[in-house]
This record gives sequence, C-alpha cells and structure tokens, in this order.
Amino acid sequence: MTQRGVLRDTYNRTIRDLRISITDRCNFRCTYCLPDTEEAANFYQSSKSPALKASAKKKIIHNWKPKSEILSFEEITRIVKVSSSLGVNKIRITGGEPLLRRGTESLISSISNLGIIEDLSLTSNGSKFPSLAKKLKEAGLTRITLSLDSLNHKNFRRITGFDGLDDIIESIQLAKALDLTPIKVNAVIIRGINDHEIESLADFAIRKKIIMRMIEFMPLDSGRTWQRSHVVPGQEILNRIKSKFSLSPLPAQSISETASRWAIGNSEAEIGIIAPVTNPFCGNCNRIRLTSDGKIRTCLFSLNEHDLKSTIRNGASDYQLASKIKEIVFKKEAGHQIGKTEFIQPKRSMSSIGG
Repeated sequence: MTQRGVLRDTYNRTIRDLRISITDRCNFRCTYCLPDTEEAANFYQSSKSPALKASAKKKIIHNWKPKSEILSFEEITRIVKVSSSLGVNKIRITGGEPLLRRGTESLISSISNLGIIEDLSLTSNGSKFPSLAKKLKEAGLTRITLSLDSLNHKNFRRITGFDGLDDIIESIQLAKALDLTPIKVNAVIIRGINDHEIESLADFAIRKKIIMRMIEFMPLDSGRTWQRSHVVPGQEILNRIKSKFSLSPLPAQSISETASRWAIGNSEAEIGIIAPVTNPFCGNCNRIRLTSDGKIRTCLFSLNEHDLKSTIRNGASDYQLASKIKEIVFKKEAGHQIGKTEFIQPKRSMSSIGG
C-alpha cells in the first residue's frame, strides 16, 4: 500500500474527506434538487422570469442508472480501503437517498470493520431511517445528518413532494436515543419558499438540542431553474437569527470546515451557516466525491468526472488504484465559478452527484 497522508492537489490541499453516493435514486422531489412536483412548478411559474416559467412547464425525465452501472458494496469498500491508505479518514455515505438501497447497513459494517475510518456518517432525508436506525448503529455508523427544510406539514410537502415531516422528527429523536451524534440537520433556505421559517428552525434547534445548519440554495437542481434571486445570503440568515436569539461564535474544528458555527444563548443547540454562493470556502476544501456509478468528482460543481469504476473492473491492483486516485486529486479545481459569467451548471443534479 502507499504512504499515508499524501493525497494532495496542485494547490497543496490535503484530501481527508470522501463522500460516497450509493444510489442516484430518491423518493423525495425537493425543489432544490429534483423539482418535478406541481408545487415546484407553480413556484417557478409564478416567477417574473420568462425563462423560469418556460422551464417549469417542461417534463423532467430522470434517467436512473441501471444496477450494472452502480458500484457494488465490495467495490466501494475497496475504494475506501485504498483511499484511507492515502490519508482519507472521513467517509460520508450519501445518495440520492442512500437508505433506498437494500443492505446499506452491510456496507456500513464492511467499512467500519476496516478499522481505519475515524468518522463514518450518513446523510438521509429520514424517511427510511426509523426502520433501519438500530441496524445502522450496530453496523458501526457513528453519526447522521438529516434534512429538514420546513416545520410546516403543508410547506414540507410543497418543498419535498413527500408527506414526511413526522418521519424526520422521529428520526431526530431516534438518532439522539442511539447516540448517533453530533446530529446535524440541514435546511436549504430558498427565498419565497421557506425563508419565513428561519427563526422557527433556530427555535426548533434549541428545543431539540441539535445542530441546525442553514444552507444557501445552490445551482444543482435537475430543472436547471436556479436563480441568484432565490438565494438568501448566509449573512442575511445570520442577521435574522441574531435579531431574535443571542448567538456566540464557536471556533472552527478544522480549517476545512464548511459552516460558520454559532452557539445559541445558553442552550445545547448550535447554528451553522453554509454559504457556498456568497462566501465560498474552496481554498480549504478537503473533499472529493464518488458517484454511485463510479466517477470521482473533485468539486461539487465539476464539469469533468474521472472514471474509477473501469479502473477497478479492468483488474487494477491496489497500487494502481491508489495511483489513479492521486492523479485525479492532483487536478482538483481551485474552486467553483458560481456568480461569474463563465459559470456553467453541472449536468448532474445533487441527487446523482451525492451531497
């Protein structure tokens, strides 16, 4: 195997974090990802932009990858093992919705049993988590991140296309009971859709003693209807919360941290603001992503992908696989181009990239 800690790009950033999508499928149709619900169409049709109105009328076709093109759990575990030899010590399992893939707990177990990953987490919309939570914990999952974009049943369904708010609340309680901590709960804030709930989401964090992270709306939707006017800047979100709650800044846990962190009063809750559009953190990025069909993406907004699946299936040794990963990482982009005239939205949506 190779020397630990040598997975660096041309900008001398050391890669420690590998996010692995295990399926491109999702049972939600979130406005910011797979917006093919009637509610999403109505929102965009109400926009003043003719282009958005036209786009909202188009039928979105999701071409899910067939099973033969999806990496097996054995292939994923091998990639984790080789990546860890290069210094990767943080693995996040994502989708799509990862718990739609049968046997996810066996993958968690395989990775955990390697004994080399310090942080093994999972991102989920929470719809399937209650029935699998205990198995995931027993398999070796260390923590979970859940999505919660609204506390109102009607608005939750409008955003996600799914009547699943109660499932998310149950998932948060269950994750706490199983000590899958720290529990992080993500809310993508979109102007005109859920920005009126910023303060209530902060209050929810206090009541549930969780980390609530509010994220700027990014151009990763399959409808390609993202507009800057729908972005609520992180500073605006922060100011709104500060107007109602006492916030104290928390120190960064690492230079690669994506969120600015704030303690709320004397509570056990925490607010995180993730602002990739208005305050990019590309300079300290330590992440790469593996799609469910075996492509490495060195940036969430990469226009190019690097095929790792064919390297594995063509019989590469661990040394050759490690060399391939190092070669890919060395080409990692300096940063994304959101807000610049040359920005081009990736062809894939967040669901097929992996969060």
